[in-house]
Amino acid sequence: MPKIHPFRAVRPTRDKVSLVASRSYESYTQEQREARLRDNPFSFLHVINPGFKYHKKISGPERYKLVYNRYREFIEDEVFTQDDSPCFYVYKIVNRDGNVFNGITAALSVEDYEKDTIKKHEATLEFRETLFKEYLKAVGFNAEAVLLTYPDNERLSKRIAKVMEQRAEYEFTTTYRDTHFLWKVDDPVIIAEIKKAFSKMDALYIADGHHRSSSSHLLAKDLSAENEQHSGKEPYNFFMGYLIPESELKIYEFNRLVKGLNGLSKEEFLIKLDTLYRIENRGTEYYKPSKKHHFSMYLDGEFYSLYLRKQEYNFETSLDALDTQILFETILRPILGIEDVRNDQRLSYSHGKKDLAYVKSWVDTGEYSVGFGMVPITVEEMKSIADEGLVMPPKSTYIEPKLRSGVTIYEF
Repeated sequence: MPKIHPFRAVRPTRDKVSLVASRSYESYTQEQREARLRDNPFSFLHVINPGFKYHKKISGPERYKLVYNRYREFIEDEVFTQDDSPCFYVYKIVNRDGNVFNGITAALSVEDYEKDTIKKHEATLEFRETLFKEYLKAVGFNAEAVLLTYPDNERLSKRIAKVMEQRAEYEFTTTYRDTHFLWKVDDPVIIAEIKKAFSKMDALYIADGHHRSSSSHLLAKDLSAENEQHSGKEPYNFFMGYLIPESELKIYEFNRLVKGLNGLSKEEFLIKLDTLYRIENRGTEYYKPSKKHHFSMYLDGEFYSLYLRKQEYNFETSLDALDTQILFETILRPILGIEDVRNDQRLSYSHGKKDLAYVKSWVDTGEYSVGFGMVPITVEEMKSIADEGLVMPPKSTYIEPKLRSGVTIYEF
């Protein structure tokens, strides 16, 4: 039974929240970052990119210290304030595509993460875990929530809807054309009702933020070992999460782009594919697959449909049936010679919101030799992988909502 907890968020004042909230650092181009840092003194990018003040790129422990300094300056300048009592935060996002996400921001337990009550489906890289753990230890806060999902719950949905009948604490639209709403929930009766609803669930599932949650877990282990009076109730035993129902989660595919055909000619490559796939040349017609185990391929100016010959492939686990795994086991590794999908420089990814025109354009330039498209993975597949204790190949899912940094901050 997962436990969620209210917390005293550090938040922007109502008049500045639209200026503070930022997308993830990597989602901006260099020109966009520089424009925001130059023209908006309240952007949270100033906190996470403190070297801009000195016109210098700063990394490692020196950067962590400056991040902490910028954060304290935002508090001293009353850009941020902290709520007086522990709260849940009902958070609604209406994105530019018209998708609506209604969720709750709360503190989650690293103990639940350790006991697999909070389930994972994606492998993490040890060096990134360690790096982010050291960052968290130095700055002392979470500024971007881990995205989790839970089975639809009618009673909880009605409670959230009731909260949203009141005036929102925040309501702002970004230049990205997403509209955000936040309601502070500090009524002890409503808090207890929300906690009870989650306590009756079997598990929560991480949708996005595996490295952030695993780093918080490592941090808690370090700090608990250093604290002789450790009780399990210290703030470092928790991390910030944003929880939404499964029906509202939006999952897109990640398409694949590969440089070179591993020494094969086009004809030799197609003949090898024929062993496990029924192949149809679609010419210049855009082909996007609509079923599991069907793939699109763009090669030498033409689209192809690839239908897996199921009698030639073994399905033993949920992972075996995953299209990203099938593509790796049948094409990327045995034919194209890609053994390490995390680090092989011949392999690149393009999320499904960019569609196959993006894949085609890169192949047409000659930068890549072949591109593959597939259908999105479902929530049920993601949960099955997690329940079996398995992990997906990297870049198996592109998930929305994408959260803004700096709207609620969890200190530890």
